[in-house]
Amino acid sequence: MSKAQKAEKGTLKKVLNYIKPYWALVALSILLSAAVVGLTLYVPVLIGRAIDRIIGPGQVDFAAVMALLVRIGIIVAATAGIQWLVNSINNKITYQVVRDVRDQAFRRLQILPLSYIDAHPVGGIVSQVIADVDQFTDGLLLGFTQLFTGVVTILGTLGFMLSIRPGIAAVVVVLTPLSFVVARFIATHTYSFFRQQSETRGEQTAFIDEMLGNQKVVKAFGQEAKSVEQFDEINERLEKCSLKSIFYSSLTNPCTRFVNNVVYAAVALAGALVCVASAGTAAPFTVGSLSALLSYANQYTKPFNEISGVVTELQNALACASRVFRLIAETPQVPDDQDARVLSNAAGQVDIDGAAFAYSPDKPLIENLNLHVKPGQCIAIVGPTGCGKTTLINLLMRFYDVDAGAVSVEGTDIRHITRRSLRANYGMVLQETWLKAGTVRENLILGKPDATDGEMIAACKAAHAHSFIKRLPDGYDTVIGEDGGQLSQGQKQLLCIARIMLCLPPMLILDEATSSIDTRTEIRIQKAFDTMMRGRTTFIVAHRLSTIREADVILVMRDGRIVEQGDHETLLQKNGFYARLYNSQFAA
Repeated sequence: MSKAQKAEKGTLKKVLNYIKPYWALVALSILLSAAVVGLTLYVPVLIGRAIDRIIGPGQVDFAAVMALLVRIGIIVAATAGIQWLVNSINNKITYQVVRDVRDQAFRRLQILPLSYIDAHPVGGIVSQVIADVDQFTDGLLLGFTQLFTGVVTILGTLGFMLSIRPGIAAVVVVLTPLSFVVARFIATHTYSFFRQQSETRGEQTAFIDEMLGNQKVVKAFGQEAKSVEQFDEINERLEKCSLKSIFYSSLTNPCTRFVNNVVYAAVALAGALVCVASAGTAAPFTVGSLSALLSYANQYTKPFNEISGVVTELQNALACASRVFRLIAETPQVPDDQDARVLSNAAGQVDIDGAAFAYSPDKPLIENLNLHVKPGQCIAIVGPTGCGKTTLINLLMRFYDVDAGAVSVEGTDIRHITRRSLRANYGMVLQETWLKAGTVRENLILGKPDATDGEMIAACKAAHAHSFIKRLPDGYDTVIGEDGGQLSQGQKQLLCIARIMLCLPPMLILDEATSSIDTRTEIRIQKAFDTMMRGRTTFIVAHRLSTIREADVILVMRDGRIVEQGDHETLLQKNGFYARLYNSQFAA
């Protein structure tokens, strides 16, 4: 068994595991499908009997024919009703399975480590959860609606043909393997192509997402032509693998139709010879029986077309499902200890002892970092780009775990504190704002859902956001789009600051929190920050050193290590690295 076949088999087992909870509906669908097939296959028998009642001019048994036609009408109506019920059940099974898959994929995303999100294009992940699951839905639905019915039709028509004329039915049985050979050949060649198509489609989605999210940068640097060139390259690769997959899948219909026509012709020829040979005998093979047999031969071969098409679609569905299942199977972040401490009302004591961390094992970033912060202290973190400032924040919030050493809050290693309670004790205002699609109010109360209007307005006034919010069309109930919609970068930053001021946790992290605000507003915000930070442990990441002169302790980082530590005046007197950084900003 090839590697691709093993992967396909493994994916199919996972799909069946998702279907297992709905086995009762599946069983009901199969039973009703069998009823549909049984009733459908009974109609040719009645048509054959009606034909045998029409002997010639003036020799028609109209009463018998009419009775048969009424029975046929009732059976057709009943079949249509049952078929509608089968389709409804199949839709229910399919979309419940797809709901479960998509739900599990999204839940897995919530517990995956940030290292996974950082290492994979967002557009590719979106493609897995949306586009791949949609493709999987189409294949699964087609499988339910046609696969069961097709298999039962084949078995049912074969049974009816055997009951009418076993010898002619034997001709059909002998020629049947041709269809299986054709279907197997196509199935083995399409899976790998559909998988490649799915992966390339995900790459294309990721590229489009990246370009749209950074369209201003693309235009600013005149990279439109380059972007189109890159897109064309991905698009051409998608075209090639799509053409290959479509080419093999397109072989299905003509190949199986050829086999079906061979079967039909063989049955017609054999039946006609038997008809002629049995004329005048005690048990003649009538024209009505031949008509029924030909109808069964046609119905017998038709499902092979459908099943072959279903197999092709299932190849595509399984290829897409395998990508989704790979996401679901990704190793989640290390779960909280069973006896992990729930941190509440932290005083703000933070200790880092001998911490070491690297995003990549061969590129160490932080080595032997030590820091001891007393409750209520304001700690400023400065240094050149890439020195580890943001990484330190990631370690404090436990977005990443240290490779060696320990980070402790209130004397407890944060690996023994629940993530939820640890992060609830921090308030973060980042340089990159994040606002969800919804009203201004919904964004503000994110950290404190039970906040009153008075508390919310007070927080916004303190953050100097109230005035511009009141000028919005619906004030606090104004709906803003994804990531703030039409709000300016400064307005979005003010909303994020107000959001933290509303819940005021015992520890704060301000990562270039006023970078998008004009100087006049920054002065006002700085006063609000002074009030907010009073009595709270605060970590400030800053590039503009004028904003951190009043910090209790300034940590100067370089190449992942703290090279200097002290207050502003002390560090200037040392005339070291901090003094050079500070003077470089005010050299003019």
